[in-house]
Amino acid sequence: MVSRRQKDPLRPLTADERAELERVSRAGSDRADRVARAKALLAVADGAWYTDAAQAAGWRLGDTVADMVARFNAVGLVALDRQHGSGPAIRYGAVERERILDEFRRPPDRERDGTATWSLSTLQRAVRKAPDGLPQVSTGTILHTLWDAGYSWQESRTWCKTGTVVRKRKAGPVEVTDPDTTPKKT
Repeated sequence: MVSRRQKDPLRPLTADERAELERVSRAGSDRADRVARAKALLAVADGAWYTDAAQAAGWRLGDTVADMVARFNAVGLVALDRQHGSGPAIRYGAVERERILDEFRRPPDRERDGTATWSLSTLQRAVRKAPDGLPQVSTGTILHTLWDAGYSWQESRTWCKTGTVVRKRKAGPVEVTDPDTTPKKT
């Protein structure tokens, strides 16, 4: 089979890049798309044609490998990760997401935040009001940021003191406890 000349050949790999590509290509716990990309890049680095590298990765077309090689030449090992697909452009990057997580990890102040525990709307309000905050952030963005960080909303809300609230009185804040808390829970 006669192949076209490769327009964008793979640049020489550094030792660290080769080691990482070999590690990912053998990883049983890594995502399948990352493993396939690593296998294709290693095959090209070892001198395989793009069509052969595509078969090694489980792909049908050598053009897919050519695109992968061009991306690897431009961004390095980041090329193993998924790219943003269709839909609106990503508005909040890693810095903004970390800002949301910093606010989430901070215990809420009852006076300033008006809550004892974070909900999506109270967290949104706090992030929007902060001097270094994000004035347009949505609850959906916050929810997906928390999910990506490994947090999940628990229906039981067991982390807060059930049946206890702080009420504002003329004499100052007073902690009020509901005597029927236990019967109401069961």
